[in-house]
Amino acid sequence: MSNYDHNLVEKKWQSYWEKNKTFEVKERPLDKLGAGKFYGLVEFPYASGDGLHTGHLRSYTAMDIICRQKRMQGKNVLYPMGFDNFGLPTENYAIKKGVNPKIIDKKNTQRFRLQLKEAGFSFDWSRSFSTTDEDYYKWTQWIFVQLFKKGLAYKSKEIINWCTACKIGLANEEVVGGVCERCGSEVVKKDKEQWVLKITEYAERLINDLEKVDYLERIKTQQINWIGRSEGAEVDFRIKNTDEVMRVFTTRPDTLFGATFMVVAPEHPLIKNLESRIKNLEEVQKYIKEAKKKSDIERGDMEKEKTGVELVGLIAINPINNEEIPIWVADYVMLGYGTGAIMAVPAHDQRDWDFAKKYDLDIVQVIEGGDIEKEAFIDIHSGKMVNSGNFNGMTPEKCIKKITDWLERNNLGKATVNTKLHDWIFSRQRYWGEPIPMVYCEKCGWVPVDEKDLPVTLPDVEDFMPTDEGNSPLAKVKDWIKVKCPKCGGEARRETDVMPNWAGSNWYFIRYVDPKNAKKMVDVDKAQYWLPVDWYNGGMEHTTLHLLYSRFIWKFLYDIGAVPKSLGPEPYKKRTAQGMVLGEGGIKMSKSKGNVINPDEYVKKYGADTVRVYEMFMGPFDSAIAWDDRSVIGIYRFLSRIWELQSKVVVNDEEIRNSKLEIRDLDKITHQTIKKVTKDIENMRFNTAISQMMILVNAMEKQDQISAISYSVLILLLSPFAPHMAEEIWEKLGHKDSIVFEKWPEYDEELAKEEKIELVVQVNGKVRDKIQVAADIAEDEAKKLALESEKVQKWLAGKEAKKLIFVSGKLVSVVV
Repeated sequence: MSNYDHNLVEKKWQSYWEKNKTFEVKERPLDKLGAGKFYGLVEFPYASGDGLHTGHLRSYTAMDIICRQKRMQGKNVLYPMGFDNFGLPTENYAIKKGVNPKIIDKKNTQRFRLQLKEAGFSFDWSRSFSTTDEDYYKWTQWIFVQLFKKGLAYKSKEIINWCTACKIGLANEEVVGGVCERCGSEVVKKDKEQWVLKITEYAERLINDLEKVDYLERIKTQQINWIGRSEGAEVDFRIKNTDEVMRVFTTRPDTLFGATFMVVAPEHPLIKNLESRIKNLEEVQKYIKEAKKKSDIERGDMEKEKTGVELVGLIAINPINNEEIPIWVADYVMLGYGTGAIMAVPAHDQRDWDFAKKYDLDIVQVIEGGDIEKEAFIDIHSGKMVNSGNFNGMTPEKCIKKITDWLERNNLGKATVNTKLHDWIFSRQRYWGEPIPMVYCEKCGWVPVDEKDLPVTLPDVEDFMPTDEGNSPLAKVKDWIKVKCPKCGGEARRETDVMPNWAGSNWYFIRYVDPKNAKKMVDVDKAQYWLPVDWYNGGMEHTTLHLLYSRFIWKFLYDIGAVPKSLGPEPYKKRTAQGMVLGEGGIKMSKSKGNVINPDEYVKKYGADTVRVYEMFMGPFDSAIAWDDRSVIGIYRFLSRIWELQSKVVVNDEEIRNSKLEIRDLDKITHQTIKKVTKDIENMRFNTAISQMMILVNAMEKQDQISAISYSVLILLLSPFAPHMAEEIWEKLGHKDSIVFEKWPEYDEELAKEEKIELVVQVNGKVRDKIQVAADIAEDEAKKLALESEKVQKWLAGKEAKKLIFVSGKLVSVVV
């Protein structure tokens, strides 16, 4: 840019903001603040050694634009930033380099903080912290203690994925093809004592309360599907010639007469309990061993061919008709879901049908319809019951109730609600995490550490490797483990497992409100002022588990009064998400592909403002978009043109208005731009907001002179997107104060009116034409023009339009 040194200007204004504490915010009285408060939140980053990536910048820039606009609209804005730094990558790097994770953590955080400041984000840095700070994880531990006291944290033997080389438990997503994604070593299933949080207690509320928030529909759907609530019945199947009973959950008890075999998970206790009766035990054990090498994701894959082995010697009795049916073990059934056993109805379930055909098992139709010789008949919400004894002829809906009633009367089952959601495993056998604040005493059992003794700090160790027995490295720190029981004063030992990296990110948004409080998790008045979060934006990859876990923790804190009841049961009023930034050519970025974009290079070469505006312009915010160097240069040139427009600015507007310049059109475009940019920021349509500013710049370039008022409007609109350049130009226009708190421009509705609009015409829901019409076109005229369109006539083909729907300023929908 001519006469514009972006490095100099950006450093100048970053220093100004820091020196003047421009973005530090206090709890100003809301009754004197007409516009109220606004709390904008983004996901805090994991400060890896790789530094900031393009995804961070896209999310943070979007919320920065929103927060900057809100400030200019008079709101008291909280926009905080911290670091989510506990986790395995730092620990693995520490093991590799032989450096304490605390040193790596500090170094990485400093780098991230510098990068974030260089990007020009308007964060309130006075509130910043890391999840690894002792005065932060003190309160993460405090929350765990409260969960334990309320019976929502308990110790349980759980089956986990175990990497034989890393000697650590892995998430399902970290197991690929039966091996560890990180090191490629064999992964097995292992029974391990784990701390577990009873999130299932909140399943109903986690679904029902979604009605109270403004989330993207796909985010709500993800939450609901993950919880997986379903109504049905638990049914007891007796095992022939034993005292054992196998309980299953089914949403369709009406199909009980069609149950022709049972399937149990490889981990089901029935196999161990009755192994002396299993005649092909060696074959069964071999199958179970292979199943333990697969992750739950692989086992649940609906596309893969189903395998199994019959438990020869074990027979189940169908309670509805006393028929004897075989029992199989198959890896597609998992112990963590339902009861770990299913009744298979192959006539009406395609997975069961495939299994029955493969192993030549009986198929009995119990709802009329379809040809079960060719495939399962799964359209079973209508029709009549058949081959179902006294229930024949009933509708399935009626039969569900009648059979459930019959099961309850005969003590063979009961109506129940089930969820796919299971309790949350909260232990990790590693070093770099929050110590779980629990002590084991032979006399008292598990006892929480006294709250006055929190935090339980992470000791410095030289050996970060987990033990061969699968214990945390902390198990080797003998002096740290030995402790007095908080309850009886006797000899006891500390828990050596640590919390998962989810722990610190479940409640961080609460701590931003009162980050320096040493006496309480959060001050009630400050919580009342700022919470709940008004708008939370982040990646779609975190809109299932992270969102679910943080909603659960908020609800718990709400229940115990740790956050004021008046704030309501949900932590975030609004939740949105951005699309992924792909490498050039639309390929996902990865180190192995060598296509990772380092934003530092672009900030240095073109400036932070260019990178910010480019990331917002590159496509719809919620869509995946590919990086394109040529487009970056295009944005750089666009900002250069705005800078160069200064040479046309005339401070005395009367000179322009009295001259022969034609400015009416420019006034119109200016007000249209104010309106569009204002609304587009609110709707996260950043790319079209920038497009509209480009239209305004084009119009200004055609003028010989521009009024300072018109140019000032452009700079005010630009300032949330390119704050450094906007500040510099604002100062050059003669303003002594920062642009940050200048009033957001308002538009004249008459001037902002579009004279022409593009009217979309749909036929049976599909776009068939687009017509240029007057913006204020009447409904009758719009419908008439739509029906007269040649393209629409082609799709009508002489048919009569049954219905015409007119949406003013947008479309005509024709239904034929």
